[in-house]
Amino acid sequence: MTTRKLSTTDAFVVLDLDDDVPAVGIVRSAPKVLVDGASWLARAQTYQFASFGRRLRGASAAVNAAPDLRDDAVAAFIDELAPDLDAGTLLLEPAKGLSAEHAAALRAHDPRPASWWDQRDELRADGVAAAVGTAVPAEGCRVAIEGFDAAGPALVRALTARGAVVVAVATPSGTKEVPEGISAEAAAEAWAAHGPGLVTELGGDASPPGSVFAADADVVVAGSKVGVIDHEVAASVRARAIVPGGALPVTAKALAVLRRAGVVVLPDFVTTAGALFAWPVDGGEITVDEARAAATTAIVEVLAEVADHPSGPLLGACERAEAFLTTWAADLPFGRPLG
Repeated sequence: MTTRKLSTTDAFVVLDLDDDVPAVGIVRSAPKVLVDGASWLARAQTYQFASFGRRLRGASAAVNAAPDLRDDAVAAFIDELAPDLDAGTLLLEPAKGLSAEHAAALRAHDPRPASWWDQRDELRADGVAAAVGTAVPAEGCRVAIEGFDAAGPALVRALTARGAVVVAVATPSGTKEVPEGISAEAAAEAWAAHGPGLVTELGGDASPPGSVFAADADVVVAGSKVGVIDHEVAASVRARAIVPGGALPVTAKALAVLRRAGVVVLPDFVTTAGALFAWPVDGGEITVDEARAAATTAIVEVLAEVADHPSGPLLGACERAEAFLTTWAADLPFGRPLG
């Protein structure tokens, strides 16, 4: 794991492994992003590529800037990294803190297909929804979504299309349980009108954000931030399964608590891989429908392979990814991707 600090702005890029292969990941922006957290995000990305036979390494970048200074800082970040971005040795996806304008600036340097850029939220949602069906039969499955954001309506749509019922959503503003279920249309309209405040617009009073983990649900889709489920939160979980919708939501201590309680925890680096399949290995073109079919098939197959691992599917998926890494990486990375 190496960290490259930029010279033209307060920013850095963490690169996993030391092998000379392209590095791919996300870039975030906030007043202060910690290198340690970025390192684990890069590691999770490495394991995602390995899970699906991609010879790539993870990356994670950050631009440290206050909101009023962010446009200039992100522009300087992209300008300094342009040679690597244009050469395809570094590919970065916009994440928390970056605007649509910042995303467009990154996209101008990126060789990935338009379908990847335009449909990545929907494809990720399809993959997560398919993963839910491997943990609990999808038809009638009651799902709570932690970390509901702009991509939330796509996730509700993907879940309900498979017969699941979304009975709770949580944003930083709170948790709202809707026992009769939330439709994709209602979720989209509420988010468009109210953003994170939608939980107060769905009727009734909202409870604290963390109460989503104790919701009356079969599955919790979680992933608002790294380590959002620690050992204390894990003790409150009533669901039968945790299906990550974002990177590294479960800490190592929480995983132990959940396993003792019989709660299945799926590997985030597998469940969130849907968009990967809109970026063919050979660089060719693929339709969105083809990418969706390939993603859901591959994700379900990997999860089926590790479902009965004696240490649980998350650690089983780690071992599976490491088996692929040993076929090409000079050394296995130290430390597994856990929050």
